[in-house]
Amino acid sequence: MSLHRHPDSPLLDHCPETLPARAYYDEAWFQHEQRAIWSRNWVNVGRTSDLPKGTMRRVQVAGQNLILCKDRDGQVTAFHNTCRHRGAELCTHEEQPMGKLITCKYHNWSYASDGRLVSTAHATPTQDFDKSSNGLFRVALQEWNGFLFGCLADEPPPLAPDMGMAALDHWPMANLVTGHRLVKDMGCNWKIFWENYNECLHCPGVHPELCDMVPIYSKGIMSSREATDWTPETPRGQVLKDGAVTWTADGNACGPEFPGLSADERANGFNFVTLYPTMFIVGHVDYVRSVTLTPLGPEKTRLTAEWYFPQETLNQPDFSAEDVAAFAVMVMMQDAEVCELNQRGLKSSKYQSGRLMPQEFDIHNFHQWVMRQLGEEALP
Repeated sequence: MSLHRHPDSPLLDHCPETLPARAYYDEAWFQHEQRAIWSRNWVNVGRTSDLPKGTMRRVQVAGQNLILCKDRDGQVTAFHNTCRHRGAELCTHEEQPMGKLITCKYHNWSYASDGRLVSTAHATPTQDFDKSSNGLFRVALQEWNGFLFGCLADEPPPLAPDMGMAALDHWPMANLVTGHRLVKDMGCNWKIFWENYNECLHCPGVHPELCDMVPIYSKGIMSSREATDWTPETPRGQVLKDGAVTWTADGNACGPEFPGLSADERANGFNFVTLYPTMFIVGHVDYVRSVTLTPLGPEKTRLTAEWYFPQETLNQPDFSAEDVAAFAVMVMMQDAEVCELNQRGLKSSKYQSGRLMPQEFDIHNFHQWVMRQLGEEALP
């Protein structure tokens, strides 16, 4: 049966091949992605407000051991976690006091918070030693809406969320407080999670509670534009079920709603902003959620989800950020389960690649993005 679609429909007009199976479990392919994708793009490394002044914290980008440093004046910098003397690790705990200087525990070489070498301690350099060229290896750092992004590239690309840099301007992002955090190590390749994120064909069978909250998901699509009979004249319809205004178990706001949201942002009930390859952010009318991915290996990915609230909401009597998070946690655990079964099935000796359906146009777009990032270099 042929698919009749409007020319402006996002649905694919063919069923393209997926990435090859080895792209999800081959170590050489994974290392190529680490170099070509994760080392060259901006990666979320945390919230500015969650790093205390006078503190340094270890973070990982593309398998590299880095440190975030926040001095006593609140300035944040990032460096490779390695001393220029003989390569010792500088920050030896997940988080530790920095003091006035960043000091190596091994031989006491010390660096200013901007990375300059200040002291070689008991060592006595000769005239051929250039102190100014032996500072810490700096990592590019950019702040956006209270999030810190690091990039290993010598010439980082522009930070470019899919909805634009102004996408969250109506939310008081810099003033929100982290109320809940979830970390889950999933047994799947990082791309499998993004593929799951980019389609809703799985929603009717995997997410019954979510389909109740967002009725159109029960049709296996994420918006009315994905319906096979869609035309530009098709009414948009409401997004959340009757009576619901946000993603909570009962659909009720957990606290005061943000006053600056537009009518469309309120009607959406949830507003997704995606930044490949690192994270997505969801703005609700009463809180904001983020999900960050960290590849730990070809078949292992760390998911870190955080929920952000106004302090006024957190101060409510008997308020529980964990209870608010429970609905999205349930959905993410359902997603994690099917991502892991997807990973296991890819190892069949018979499976070389799959075929995408018309509704999986965003997966096709993601695959094209991945291949553009990998570029002309020979793939394994």
